[in-house]
Amino acid sequence: MPINDRTRKILWGNSGNRCSICKRKLIVDATDKDDISIIGEECHIVSGQINGPRYDTEFDREKIDSHENLILLCRVHHKMIDDQVETYTADILKQMKSNHEKWVSEKLSDENKKEKPYRIRQVEENLPKILFRITSGKEVLNIVDGVMGYSFDHDDPLNEQDSEMITQFVQTVQNYGEIMDVFEAGNRVEAAFYLTKLIDELDKLGYLVFGFREISIIEGGNEIPAEWPIAIINIKHKENKDVQKFDLKEV
Repeated sequence: MPINDRTRKILWGNSGNRCSICKRKLIVDATDKDDISIIGEECHIVSGQINGPRYDTEFDREKIDSHENLILLCRVHHKMIDDQVETYTADILKQMKSNHEKWVSEKLSDENKKEKPYRIRQVEENLPKILFRITSGKEVLNIVDGVMGYSFDHDDPLNEQDSEMITQFVQTVQNYGEIMDVFEAGNRVEAAFYLTKLIDELDKLGYLVFGFREISIIEGGNEIPAEWPIAIINIKHKENKDVQKFDLKEV
């Protein structure tokens, strides 16, 4: 049974016209010469095809095209979740869908409230004097676990291969950070192992990874100020002068 109009309206409405992973707007405005472009895709969490991503023989066939089994994504992240089914399992996608729809609901609710504007305030004593070199995926997970924001920086890639590897690493770090709250012990081990492989690949290309967990303060609204942890991840050339100020074995 194909996806019906009612299901589509529920999915797009609950998702706020945004990709459930990158939050990108999925309808591009029309131009003077062209119509609106739709870049969103209604993606199955559990496939109805035997050889499809996350196919489950015990899943109710009547619910394959229900809005509960659909997640709204941009084309890039649709391909990613279907290529990486061991990482993006059905349970993880359901949690990502739930988190995103909750985020949309809170955003829309906040627009109707008249509160003091929120701001993130840095605390000087919490700012790092230097960033520590990261050599394992476990260290990365310790930095991103429970953070409320990310700060990524990198030296300019030297070629397309470098650019793709840096992109893959920072996107994977952010994706894992978004779903850490549903990770079981085994998921953490697998995620750490995969991140270590990416760090090693960056090292082979001549890049080092540095990071820090900064604790800022969020203020505003009707709430008392609270801690706002931010993951700082930087990728630097080994030839970078700032990196070479330190002994790489000790950083």
